[in-house]
Amino acid sequence: MFKINYDALGIAASVACAIHCALLPLVLTSLPILGVNIINNIWFELMMILIALFIGIYSLRHGFKKHHHNKLPVIIFSGGMALLILKQILHAQQMWFLIPAVILIVTAHYLNYRDCRKDGECHTDNCSH
Repeated sequence: MFKINYDALGIAASVACAIHCALLPLVLTSLPILGVNIINNIWFELMMILIALFIGIYSLRHGFKKHHHNKLPVIIFSGGMALLILKQILHAQQMWFLIPAVILIVTAHYLNYRDCRKDGECHTDNCSH
């Protein structure tokens, strides 16, 4: 049966966001000439942040409730999302927020993935695994 690895999807979304924010302005500066504007497009930026948020919430919630009960990935992810939001608010300093945000979000997904894969762990009587 095919299962989606939401941690891998979250890491991919975070990396895609970083690539968009860091490289797209350098590589695709001709897009406005063609009538396409995704560079500094507030709606596109908010959509990317919301996608990262929803994937992260689903993935980390599942890992926390069903597998490891470790709050550290949630705390790290929350810090990363806070930095992404600050990146939007303080747009002139966005690179100071973007790189740590991506590192924190990817780290949270990695820790969640690693903790979900540990064998033989059940922490309470009401664990569903």
